[in-house]
Amino acid sequence: MALLLPPLNPPSLSKMVRETGYYDILGVSPQASADEIKKAYRKLALKYHPDKNPNEGEKFKLISQAYEVLSDPKKRDLYDRGGEQAIKEGGMGGGDFSSPMDIFNMFFGGGGRTQRERRGKNVVHQLSVSLQEMYCGSTRKLGLQKNVICEKCDGYGGKKGALEKCSNCKGRGVQIQVQQIGPGMIQQIQSMCSECQGQGEKFSAKDRCKNCNGHKVERKKKILEVHIDKGMKDGQRITFHGEGDQEPGLEPGDVIIVLDQTDHPVFQRQNDNLVMKMEIKLVEALCGFKKTIQTLDNRTLVISSPPGQVVKHNDFKCIQNEGMPVYRDPYEKGQLIIQFQVEFPESHWLPENMFSKLERLLPKRDELMLTDDMEEVDLCEVDHESQSKKYSGEAYEEDEGHRTHGVQCQTQ
Repeated sequence: MALLLPPLNPPSLSKMVRETGYYDILGVSPQASADEIKKAYRKLALKYHPDKNPNEGEKFKLISQAYEVLSDPKKRDLYDRGGEQAIKEGGMGGGDFSSPMDIFNMFFGGGGRTQRERRGKNVVHQLSVSLQEMYCGSTRKLGLQKNVICEKCDGYGGKKGALEKCSNCKGRGVQIQVQQIGPGMIQQIQSMCSECQGQGEKFSAKDRCKNCNGHKVERKKKILEVHIDKGMKDGQRITFHGEGDQEPGLEPGDVIIVLDQTDHPVFQRQNDNLVMKMEIKLVEALCGFKKTIQTLDNRTLVISSPPGQVVKHNDFKCIQNEGMPVYRDPYEKGQLIIQFQVEFPESHWLPENMFSKLERLLPKRDELMLTDDMEEVDLCEVDHESQSKKYSGEAYEEDEGHRTHGVQCQTQ
């Protein structure tokens, strides 16, 4: 029995927007779904996070602003109709966006501002996993460099009782620089003291811990075992509580692993179903066939279609309980859905004297009544290259008031 499904890539309705700036920042089209916007933000936020790219702070801010608007249906609709100016004037934040780190932590489960004050920062890592690993389950070892409390000084930084006021900032923890920016105009710039790292006090060189050089923490390698359970999905998070960087007086944050599923050459995943395309010849579509399928756990399935049961081009069939395992219920599986692609023979594949015999075997063709007022024309192959050039230049031609019509054909 054929399974009626929509096309794998249904065409989306065209959508007119006033500006595309936020869509361009995330690298998606104005027709993108909420899931596509979320996935684009996740990849870009991980790539340009200040921990990985300290020099890309402005890029990270723009990515967060774009996601804040496009992830909210009301803000997105307002932006589509009126652009960024409409967001500023429409009472939706007035252009005062949330902190980029707030958006990042809300998206990746990092918690709110109060939590970050008493806990260290969460560390987010993206882990590429194959569809086969999500099907069969897997364990991956991940080596991380993290800060741990110095064992030599127990996180004190030096000799007990030897802390002294920083002479560079006079104990304030900040430095103030005065710059003249014009006649009679000065500017004060406040920055963290580089000598005491904003602490206001420091150890002298002789009293400083030789192991951590007064930083109170040392860098060590930690090996995490990441268990990828059967049925886990793209974007799913695995949290290692308390495995983040350690800092004296703070509870360590978490290490969050975000799964990033790589493409598979045969199967596509749709929730708990697997979808694949299978090419069959015309004789197989009409007269039956037997085919094999290699599953993600290396089993071989044999499927067949009996003679007389016609398989049409783009027909869908399914095999029950051969899709993806259901997460936390791996004995239950979705469907394996097969989309058949019927391969037709090339032109002139059969001698002309055989066509009459073939026609007698096939269903009768529709007869056409020709009249004198009808006009016979020739069919030719479409020249896609010329057509592509025509449409790419059409926008410029319209601006100049010129317009061309017709489909470019290739002479045979």
